[in-house]
Amino acid sequence: MPKKVKIVEVSPRDGLQNEQHLVSTSVKVELIDLLVDAGVCYIEAGSFVSPRWVPQMANSDDVLRTVARRKGVVFSALTPNLQGFNIATAAGVDEVAIFATASESFSKKNINCSIDESLKRFEAVLEASIAKKIPVRAYISCVAGCPYEGYVGPQKVAKLAARLYEMGCYEVSLGDTIGIGTPDVITRLIENVAESIPIYAIAVHMHDTYGQALANIYTALLMGVAVIDSSVSGLGGCPYVKNSEDISASGNVATEDLVYMLNGLGIEHGINLEKIIEAGRFISMKLGKDSGSKVSIALT
Repeated sequence: MPKKVKIVEVSPRDGLQNEQHLVSTSVKVELIDLLVDAGVCYIEAGSFVSPRWVPQMANSDDVLRTVARRKGVVFSALTPNLQGFNIATAAGVDEVAIFATASESFSKKNINCSIDESLKRFEAVLEASIAKKIPVRAYISCVAGCPYEGYVGPQKVAKLAARLYEMGCYEVSLGDTIGIGTPDVITRLIENVAESIPIYAIAVHMHDTYGQALANIYTALLMGVAVIDSSVSGLGGCPYVKNSEDISASGNVATEDLVYMLNGLGIEHGINLEKIIEAGRFISMKLGKDSGSKVSIALT
């Protein structure tokens, strides 16, 4: 296991993007300030996609321009095209992220193009990032399964990860978008991907739809993965996966629960548990919903 891990906090973007009620710039900035106060050093602050498709992210420019900068804290944003990249860098983003998927069906339904076409679109972003010396992180969704195609083989994910790494992405986050992965599936996934890119370039983004997120993260840690995506209060989810009540399935693993587990394992991460719980409670209250963190509920 690694002695230290990097936690990538995705609540301001991935956690909020599917919320129906628009969250103001001031609330997002306050959430980010609380995350930084808790010791979070890498925060995905927004997304520069068309506001027609993701209206919740329309104020990402304002958020990045307003939030206080602190030494050692990295603010990133999702930039699927060159236009988004240029706006994000003008707003002062430190890093950018691009989004690919291991499922052809999911790619066509989610971003309206094939996997190869999506990679072609990213070439301009990566060329511009090199010129401006802006690091690029990549996400791969549906690494364990797809809501349309079912099982996704690890070899397919490994091939895509290799292409993204070769294009210039310094890190590739493996996302179990519908949360169906189990430790055995994640073991085979990381074994395959680690044959294509270095283990230090692999991150995991585990959804908790079936309650497997922490178990899968623990498995990844055992294999040497030292970068983990999470979201306070477990905010986020895949809008394409519905439960019996037709509500979007639970999504990201809660940062509070992840920090509690890492504390128990003696793995350094730099985040204060009490303060990260406070950040999760703050945004849950603003959204008018209960916390999705079991640790937060237990310590209430």
